[in-house]
Amino acid sequence: MSLTFQTRAKICDATKATTVMVTHDVDEAVLLSDRIVMMTNGPAATIGEVLTVELPRPRNRLDLAHDARYIGYRAAVLEFLYDKQAGQKLAA
Repeated sequence: MSLTFQTRAKICDATKATTVMVTHDVDEAVLLSDRIVMMTNGPAATIGEVLTVELPRPRNRLDLAHDARYIGYRAAVLEFLYDKQAGQKLAA
């Protein structure tokens, strides 16, 4: 069963539970997370970087679309995925 972003956010906010979610969606990671753990590539993947997301809650996707902090967090994740990880693949 696939839940929408809003449903996941409501569940996390209501339960105050620690939740571990695996996603390949950069926006979803930034919008839902307080901390993003980015993994290296390959079958022997390890923790590559950890990014702490300090955005106020509740988070509204449209309100954050032009927020400089949100854009910065999103850019940091994309940089890790495309620059740092792609560079390691090419070097191997």
